[in-house]
Amino acid sequence: MKPGEVIDNGTLLKTFGVGNMGGMRRSRSNKLLVIVSDHTKTIYDDHWEGNVLHYTGMGLKGAQKLSFSQNRTLAQSQTSGIIVHLFEVFEPGRYIYAGEVELAGAPYQEEQPDNDGQLRPVWMFPVRLKAGGVRPLPSTGAIHRLEQIKEKALKKYSKAKLKQLAGKPKPKPVKRPARADDFVRNPYVAAYVKRMAEGNCDLCEKPAPFEKDGEPFFHCHHVLWLARGGPDIIQNAVALCPNCHERMHQLDHKTDIKKLSIRMVQRDPDLSPFDVLGSSQDA
Repeated sequence: MKPGEVIDNGTLLKTFGVGNMGGMRRSRSNKLLVIVSDHTKTIYDDHWEGNVLHYTGMGLKGAQKLSFSQNRTLAQSQTSGIIVHLFEVFEPGRYIYAGEVELAGAPYQEEQPDNDGQLRPVWMFPVRLKAGGVRPLPSTGAIHRLEQIKEKALKKYSKAKLKQLAGKPKPKPVKRPARADDFVRNPYVAAYVKRMAEGNCDLCEKPAPFEKDGEPFFHCHHVLWLARGGPDIIQNAVALCPNCHERMHQLDHKTDIKKLSIRMVQRDPDLSPFDVLGSSQDA
């Protein structure tokens, strides 16, 4: 398997001969250990510092112990001859192969919340890629979705618990490089829908909150997102104020989509309308 290759969970277990669950999966017959840094799971705080991934050990509740089977396997991997393979997950079901890794230092302990939000000691394993390995880079869109997943998971915590967890910051902010996944958009489409808005947002119908370069400030929003296969045409584009633009990307309510669809038809009755709602269902 080549670094950068993306597989599903079924292919992973067939290829490496490991189980189908968990972040640390050992194959005794193949003398290997697969570790999965799944960022869609909110419990563990794996992070890169330079070329070293600080990987959280095994154990969902209570204090983790180095004697736990898979933790012990990873801790002893330098002397046992066990080969360790790393995968990272930024989107559910998509396992990105990074390559073989090795311990870059001794395991150490830090505090992280468990499944119940209780702070407990965990074991951290600093691992680095061997020659030929490639650190997977998430897209900017994937990072945004991961932030939403974590925010949703934290809603169950009380204010006191959040304050406790927030009071234990890391020594410095963790940087996460990402690859851009934006589209090259047609500037004429954006200019046209903003001009046709005549100073008022196509959704809330209120004036633009401010001006930039002497023009009302709007975002050009594609009602059926380009990331979902929407076309970059004026029949799929509207002008939105910053607040409504964020609303559409956070909520994407069908009632709002319907209103914008009507607005696009009213704005350009001479053009063949684009069936946004029908295309959204297909997407």
